[in-house]
This record gives sequence, structure tokens and C-alpha cells, in this order.
Amino acid sequence: MATPVEFVDKQWSEWQEANPPSTFNHIDTEELKTTLIRDLTYASGMDVKEYTLYQKWCEVKERYPTQIVNTLWGDEVQMINPEQKEIVDRVKSNFWMPTEPDDYDKLRPVMELYNGDLAETWNAIRTFSSTMKNNSNIGRNLFYTVKDDVTKKYLGVICISSDFLDLTPRDNAIGWSRDVKTQQGMINHTAIGSTIVPLQPLGFNYMGGKLLALMCLSDTVQRDWKAKYKDVLVGVTTTSLYGNTKSGGLSQYDGLEHWNKMGFSSGSVAFEPKRSTSKMVYEWIKENHTRKYFEWWEAKNGQGLPLKRDHKNRSLNFAYSKLGIPKELIRTEHQRGIYFSPLYNNTNEFLRKEIGESSLIKSFDTSEECLSNIWKTKYAKGRISMLKKKKNVSTESLFYDDLIFLSWEETKAKYLPQVGR
Repeated sequence: MATPVEFVDKQWSEWQEANPPSTFNHIDTEELKTTLIRDLTYASGMDVKEYTLYQKWCEVKERYPTQIVNTLWGDEVQMINPEQKEIVDRVKSNFWMPTEPDDYDKLRPVMELYNGDLAETWNAIRTFSSTMKNNSNIGRNLFYTVKDDVTKKYLGVICISSDFLDLTPRDNAIGWSRDVKTQQGMINHTAIGSTIVPLQPLGFNYMGGKLLALMCLSDTVQRDWKAKYKDVLVGVTTTSLYGNTKSGGLSQYDGLEHWNKMGFSSGSVAFEPKRSTSKMVYEWIKENHTRKYFEWWEAKNGQGLPLKRDHKNRSLNFAYSKLGIPKELIRTEHQRGIYFSPLYNNTNEFLRKEIGESSLIKSFDTSEECLSNIWKTKYAKGRISMLKKKKNVSTESLFYDDLIFLSWEETKAKYLPQVGR
């Protein structure tokens, strides 16, 4: 049987044969450095809220390009891909919208798993229902839409992904050694709620984010994780958007049943270049540091999964170092809150490899019905009652598809106060 090194070296030889250097795109080093500095200088001049919205605006412009079309009524800006417009319009018309404030009590939330590649329907909901950038993750991913089983209307979207390798407060609480966590593969028994996005007005009126966070712990997620990846799921991580920078230091996960606050991340948030510039970086590494490109982007492990995680950040940080990009343009000090939900009373012992799967003891009822009832009684009921008294019940859907046609200045003026909603 081939060793892991021999397994990767065999892939490397085959990949080199299929991808000779003559097929690589040439990227001029000085041009790339100039472009990176320009992008990062612009991004690093923003505070975290403005930068979050700027990333969203760039994402929409790149994913949903437009063109000027001459019509009988004059020039008109239209989406280039008519299929994208059809999907966006269909999604937008299928949001759950209450007719009475207490309609939340009739909801029967269910999760629908998208198999295979990321579905455009999920992608459209995620892109336009949150001001946070829609980042795709390499590795394990379970993509869900959450619907009301009665009306079949959308309530939100969830993505359960490969967990972060290093979160010191969580790892300390578990008592995780790096060897057990990574080399012995126990990180594969936890996951992260990388997308937890409720639609509006469910989010504002009824604390819909808490509903979706609870659904991340459901039997459905645990069953799908085991079926697809052959590992029992014993805990779920997530991080807040703002950590201790948000007024009051609170997020939707604070005080949420079954979720424990671990502390704050010790790292900082990296500024990112435009997507077109990032693609230049990847091509530059492919041409100038081909083996690293192969290991980060092409090589697979014995299970057919990517050999290296976080290939995008690896590539960018490597290029910054080689090109001498100033450190002050790369990162901003911005901690995020870390939250962890152990699904078993002895999750930590299992993750430390002190017990086996047969010894696990469930912590709580993870049926969708039980989790949604917790949300209804503990969070939604009190929230809508308070909003009714204040006459502040929202009827806005807050679907950000108009960003397709707005300039950056127009976007900032209209949506900056809503970042994080």
C-alpha cells in the first residue's frame, strides 16, 4: 500500500503530465503586486461594517453581471444571464410572509438538503438575503434551505461545513491536543455553521436567526453528516459577525439554548482583494510555485477530499509574503465571538478519544419539532409581543437584489445602516 507521500507524489506526476507549463496563464509579477496594493489599500481604509458591505457589493457585481441594452424606451440596464433573473424573481416571490403577527406559531420548519454542486436557488437566497459575503468552502458542506412545511415558503438557508482547525477557546474547553484534533482526525466529528441566514421579516420580527442556529443541531444535520462523511457529528461550532465590536457585545447566539459561548477569536479579519485579482494570484502561484499550487488546489487525500484546507487564504497569504505586501494592508484587528454546541454529555471525552461512539450520551432532544418549539416559546413569542407593543412590526423582506443595479455610493447610502441584519 502506498504511503501518503507516495500517494500525493503519484498524483503530482500525473497532474504535471496533464498540465504542462505551456498551458499556464502568465501573470506579470509587478502588475500583480500593483493591483493587490491598490485593492487592499482601498479595502483597509474602511471600518468593518463598510468593508462587509463592500465585499457584498463586489460579490453581486461579479456573480450577476449586467449590460446596457437599447430598447424602444431607451437604454436599459439588464442582467446578462436571463436564467439568473428568473431564479432571483422566483426565489423573491417565495419568502414566508406572515398575514398576522402571531402566524409564527403555525410554522413547521423543515430542512431540505441540496445534493451535488451548489444549487443556484440556494445561492440566490444566500447572496441576496444577507449583507455578509457568500463564501463557498472547499471540503465538507451540507447546504440546506429551511422551509415551512405548511406553506412551502422559504424561511432561510444554512450551510454546515468543515470546522475551523484552530479556535483556541473552543479547543481549550474541549481539552484538545493538536495531534488528536488534526493528525488523528477528530476534527471531522465537529462541523461549523458557516451560513446561518434567516429571511426577513422572520429574522427581525421573530429572532429567526435563533431558529436556524437551533436547526444546525438537528437530527437531520447529524444524520446527513454521518451518511455523507461516515463520521458521527458530536458538536457544532459557529462564530458571530462582530464579536466584541458590536454595540453591547451581543450576537444572536448569546443566551441561545444549547449554544455555549467560548470567548473570542484571537486572530484578525483579513482584507481581501477583488475576485478578479485573487484569480490573478492563483494563476501566478500556479506558474511560479507550481508544486504549492498543486498541493493546495488539486491534490486529494485518501478519502478523495482536498489534501489541504483553506486553499484560498493559503494562496493569498503566501503571495503577500513573496510579493512584500505591507502588513497594515492585509489585516484588521477584529475579533469574533466563538460558540460551540456539544450534542452529547460526553462530547469532549469522545473528541479527546477517551471513549468510543457507542458510549456517547445525548445531551438534549435534537428533533426539528423540539428545536422549533424552543424557538417559538423562548424567543419568537416574546420578541413579537414586544414589537407589537412598540408598533414596530416589520413587513420588509430586505432582499438585496437591487445591488445588481446600484453603484457603490448608492449601495452605501441605502444599506450601510442595515449591515449585519
